[in-house]
Amino acid sequence: MAAPSISEAVVLRSFPFGEADRVLHVYTATSGRLGAIAKGVRRTKSRFGGRLEPFSHVELGLHRGRGELATVTGASLVRSHDRIRSDPMRLQTGLVGLEAMLRLFTEEERNERAFLALTRFLDALDEHAPRRGARPALDPLVLSFQLKLLWLSGFLPHLGSCVECGAEQGLVAFDPAAGGVVCAACDDGAIALSPEGLVGLAALLGAPIADASSLGLGDRASRDALAVLTSSYEHHGGFRLRTLA
Repeated sequence: MAAPSISEAVVLRSFPFGEADRVLHVYTATSGRLGAIAKGVRRTKSRFGGRLEPFSHVELGLHRGRGELATVTGASLVRSHDRIRSDPMRLQTGLVGLEAMLRLFTEEERNERAFLALTRFLDALDEHAPRRGARPALDPLVLSFQLKLLWLSGFLPHLGSCVECGAEQGLVAFDPAAGGVVCAACDDGAIALSPEGLVGLAALLGAPIADASSLGLGDRASRDALAVLTSSYEHHGGFRLRTLA
């Protein structure tokens, strides 16, 4: 029997299976997205059940058999991210990020930059103080993370000039089908963008994830960034994030 492989991973989703097991969707540093089954973890005497909650950054032992799911043979915490799970605003913001990861990265394919972006997002969210009463979907931290994921998925929005004619002035809208902004002359019903939104998008893409909260994005800029994200998801992936509703 082959020895279990060891990999750092982040638990993206977890749900009960049978009487005592749990099925996990994890994103690993070595193999990308994986499905795994943790047997017996819902029993009170389980050795590592509490380490396999969503958001947990862990080191997993995984045995790959003939089935679609790997089997978890061991789990040790790297970072628990309990602060995310225990705060409602952090939790809702974090769930948007995890769903984006689940929908954009569906293959068992190593992507070190995607794994690094995910862990940096969670580390930053641990220390983040979301604005109370604000909509989690408009939080600059999760907007920045999602834009980075679009970039890593090959769908980076083109922002510097009109994707139709190349004009660098008078940019007024975002065309998801063309993958970028358009000027007033080329706008044929695309998604309207404000000057603040254009500046905000460029800032979110250019700054590290951990610095997103200090960019000073206004409400209009945040809403424009969200519009670019949702339209890109719908056009390129054919989905909407339920956590954005």
